[in-house]
Amino acid sequence: MRRMENKRVNFVQAINDGIMEEMEKDSSIILYGQNMALTDDDPFVKKFGKDRVRFTPISETAEAGMAIGASMTGLKVIVDLVMTDFMLVAMEQLLNQAPRMRFSTGGQVKLNVVFKAGFGFIYGWSTTHSNTWYELFMRAFGSKLVIPSTPYDAKGLIKSAIHDGNPVFYLTPFNLYAMEEDIPVKEYYIPLGKADIKREGNDVTVIAIGWMIQKALGVADKLAKEGISVEVIDPRTLIPLDKKTIFSSLEKTGRLVIVDQAPKTGSAASEISAVVAEEAFHLLKAPIKRVCSLDTSVAYSKPLEEYTIPDEMKIIKAIQEVLHV
Repeated sequence: MRRMENKRVNFVQAINDGIMEEMEKDSSIILYGQNMALTDDDPFVKKFGKDRVRFTPISETAEAGMAIGASMTGLKVIVDLVMTDFMLVAMEQLLNQAPRMRFSTGGQVKLNVVFKAGFGFIYGWSTTHSNTWYELFMRAFGSKLVIPSTPYDAKGLIKSAIHDGNPVFYLTPFNLYAMEEDIPVKEYYIPLGKADIKREGNDVTVIAIGWMIQKALGVADKLAKEGISVEVIDPRTLIPLDKKTIFSSLEKTGRLVIVDQAPKTGSAASEISAVVAEEAFHLLKAPIKRVCSLDTSVAYSKPLEEYTIPDEMKIIKAIQEVLHV
């Protein structure tokens, strides 16, 4: 059997490779944002020129509005808004205009726009850089919401997002940017709306989002030594949500813990809990547990920051509670 050729990349390189591959094939794709194309030596500028790759002023509202307008002319747009915290100033464009354009025009206008940003910078940056905010975009009806957790997924998902035909919020966990992984050199795509089982198990299902996947996998390794088998599911896209994979796992385990970096109230974990309670309650052997950030602001203080965010001990405690051990 011929061995597949791989290369080792980190999270950011994987995303850039995916964008680069698509821009090479499709001249209608443009890329712009605040922290890119700063010099003529930028690899995207060197390869595609300043007509397709641009540095923009610090105005998220303008960036989002330009993306909508450019896409209406037939271009496929990737706009890097850097942080979800910064997206807050452009919410009229992001929540009320882009996702609803197809609805508002009776299907005459379709937007190919990827709104790209990081979230949850947990290094003592507090209220202006440490929030998640992805939960807000679960109400951006008419759009899709992607949150990758590995370099492999990050590349495959961005390549699909660029051509989706809908506004896609492609949001990435800052705490995974240095994560490295061997990924195929051969081109691949990952469809939006398809969850991935990161680890199979039989006793309890853990759904984790973004950075929390790594914590859930760490917990699964530890509990395996105690004879507890944890199945870890990565939704990869919160809109659409792959309910089929979740329900299939619950048919096996009957127990569910959801790990979410966002504060519990109004979180993705809350929505997933509600979906399971409404549509798959008969599969549950125990109440659902949510392991989320506390309903408060993230502090500058490192001990307080760590106290706020979900950690492995909190996940283990939740699993023990649903298993009654």
